[in-house]
Amino acid sequence: MQETNPELFPAAELTVEIVPGRKLTAKAAALYAAPFDHFETRPVEELRLGFDGIEGDFHAGATRRSGGREPWYPRGTEMRNERQLSLVAADELAIVAGRMGIAEIKPEWIGANLVIEGVPCLSMLPAGSLLFFKSGVTIKVDGQNKPCRLSGRSVAENARMADREAGALLFAKVAKRLRGLVAWVEKPGIIRSGEEISVRVPEQWIYQA
Repeated sequence: MQETNPELFPAAELTVEIVPGRKLTAKAAALYAAPFDHFETRPVEELRLGFDGIEGDFHAGATRRSGGREPWYPRGTEMRNERQLSLVAADELAIVAGRMGIAEIKPEWIGANLVIEGVPCLSMLPAGSLLFFKSGVTIKVDGQNKPCRLSGRSVAENARMADREAGALLFAKVAKRLRGLVAWVEKPGIIRSGEEISVRVPEQWIYQA
């Protein structure tokens, strides 16, 4: 349900719509961590999370260096690390694999840390959504993880595609809005495989003024 409150917005600005928040239940179906020197991950039974992310992980750190996703900064600018964790859904990866004409895309090929089960259209979960794990850990969604050629190249190589570069470009195209989410640690602790999650989707504002 969407609503616009005329008492809050003048008549000329009634293009702002408000979508109420909601709660969902989910599960951490699988966990993965990356060596400190490579973005591809490997299956683990638990993730030890601090305010810097996963201990010893390739993407751990309070800050990171800017890249192609941040054209407003010179490449290599130090900035806050909002990409500590990569979240994906098995059903979305299956769609991408089908579009690429390959049998599967394993989460570890694209550096995923958590496979989330039970959230419809996971990649469309809005920024600011909170995932409360039964263990007490909380992570906060920053936004969608835009597909890139680096991940695409990993998929093409692992799937043994005949043309690796074409596969990398294809992944970047067909995985749009299906690549999952990036998130950061709001409350540290230990996540275990199979753990229950309470997802809190915030009130959303559709800003069209």
